[in-house]
Amino acid sequence: MNEIYLASKSPRRLELLQQMGIACKTVLLREDGNRSRDLDESPLASENPYIYVERMAKMKAEIGVLRARQRGLPTMPLLGADTIVVFNGTIFGKPQDPADAKRMLKLLSGTTHEVLTGVAVTDGTRLLHDTCISRVRFRDLTDPEIDAYIATSEPMGKAGAYAIQGIGAIFIERLEGSYSGVMGLPIFETSMLLSRFGIQAI
Repeated sequence: MNEIYLASKSPRRLELLQQMGIACKTVLLREDGNRSRDLDESPLASENPYIYVERMAKMKAEIGVLRARQRGLPTMPLLGADTIVVFNGTIFGKPQDPADAKRMLKLLSGTTHEVLTGVAVTDGTRLLHDTCISRVRFRDLTDPEIDAYIATSEPMGKAGAYAIQGIGAIFIERLEGSYSGVMGLPIFETSMLLSRFGIQAI
């Protein structure tokens, strides 16, 4: 059976896996509350963005497998992923508030940035990973456009403060790379990794 665990609460990643014909059960990591967080997503000092996104994907996969075991779940491959926007060597994660979203969008306006998505799959014994790199060109954005977009709330919770699969697509002049990778899970790289664990798409 083509079924895996997904260490992510992202509806976009779940949707993309379902598009591939792969059934998922979500394993949520601890984020807040009285218990400590499972993962500190802060970049290390001077950490290279490519190393960072790979490290995050691997850690999500490794912690996810640990949590699945602790919860007595059946053994299945588990997938972890992380997506960041990189502009001039600086990592843009999810905006902290509307002002932070506006800062990011103003910087991305009229420029080209990279979107990195790291994917890691583990069965608890071996761990395989890959990173998808895409280049996205934004057209020039006006302040009223940015304000109107932020008012939709779509930028919140999105790396780089935009969603390619949503209204944010109107800002994208050109894309070189993987559309699904910019969404949050590159279908090609993911299918190749899963096939090495005996999980076949469709």
